[in-house]
Amino acid sequence: MARDALGQELAAAHDEMTGGDDNAFTIRLKEPFPLLLEGFAKVSSLVPFMMPERMAKTDPYQQITETLGSGPFKFVREQFEPGHKVVYVKNPDYVPRREPPDWGSGGKVVKVDRVEWIVVPEPSTAAAALAGGEVDWWENPSPDLARVLAANPDLVVENTDPLGSMGLLRFNQLQPPFNNVKMRQAVLGVTDQAEFLTALAGDPKDWNNCASFFTCGTPMANDAGAAALTGKRDFDAARRLIAEAGYNGEKIVILDAVDLLTNHIHALVAAELFKKLGLNVELATSDWGTVVTRRASKKPVTEGGWNVFGTDFEGAEMLNPWLNPPLPANGDKAWFGWPKDDKIEALRKEWLRASDSEARQEIAAQIQERAFETVPYIPTGQYSPKTAYRKNLKGIIIAPALFMWNVEKT
Repeated sequence: MARDALGQELAAAHDEMTGGDDNAFTIRLKEPFPLLLEGFAKVSSLVPFMMPERMAKTDPYQQITETLGSGPFKFVREQFEPGHKVVYVKNPDYVPRREPPDWGSGGKVVKVDRVEWIVVPEPSTAAAALAGGEVDWWENPSPDLARVLAANPDLVVENTDPLGSMGLLRFNQLQPPFNNVKMRQAVLGVTDQAEFLTALAGDPKDWNNCASFFTCGTPMANDAGAAALTGKRDFDAARRLIAEAGYNGEKIVILDAVDLLTNHIHALVAAELFKKLGLNVELATSDWGTVVTRRASKKPVTEGGWNVFGTDFEGAEMLNPWLNPPLPANGDKAWFGWPKDDKIEALRKEWLRASDSEARQEIAAQIQERAFETVPYIPTGQYSPKTAYRKNLKGIIIAPALFMWNVEKT
């Protein structure tokens, strides 16, 4: 077919599908994909932002320095102070949808002219600033300070996310000793989620034992293989596995960011657990920025590498086998820790192609059963993070991410 004729045919097909609307676009797939819309609807990080082609082709290891977009706020580059302050102002050219806001959808109506996002690493300083009216909102207070703030009549403290956060302990599978599955199984066999959750969230009403690789309370959550995490904690059996793995006292480095609560608490609890197993533990204490840099290293511990770190993901990020960031087991292409397991990867692809929810649930159970065997990470439970703000703020949207639209200051 001549190029002009092909172009005319494609244009006609586009007009037929979009009604001739120049603001519409068509997506053509090589094969049926039932989850296309869900793939675009991700509400938390990493968000599938749409970029100009020239920006999308940027080397993934190179920072994108240009800032552009069409959203309700504009980033003020000249007032950006890395590590201290980010400033956003209302975009006067943005036209919101008319319906009410609903998580990340609906009308994004901006009701303030300016938002200053201030970084305050020391929690007690942040608490004092909020209580004294120096700031209006503290995104994520620590559990102990959240209880103190809740007693202040000028403040509101509430859960930030109806799906909660899912904690996890991650191993570096490229380096010994956790390149040996028996070492990972040994730690799994003595992990008590309550120990992590009590430290992370305090009051039991704010946390939930969740022995699933998928967000509890959502369709893909299941109990396949969960006995590995919910059964009797057996230190003797764990020590036998460690001996079988050939561990001989090698140093185990746990990354510990003192300025990020979830990572810091995971590191402290894990260090005590490892010591009970007789492992040689070293806490690599630093700030979160240093942890982010170091966890990307695939080098041995003696050359600045690492063995373990803890973190969490919002429940919206752990809903299923394809969204879940630390679940992929495709080796060098996997998330930090780089597990490799062909069976998990084959099942994840099968899940993606499944035609209905029932079939996907069955596959999710198979994936979870395999994950409890190979231990890409250990789920440390589900808890409800808090947010705290002054009562003169209205319209805050409780969702898996905190949004600045619909918020007004009275």
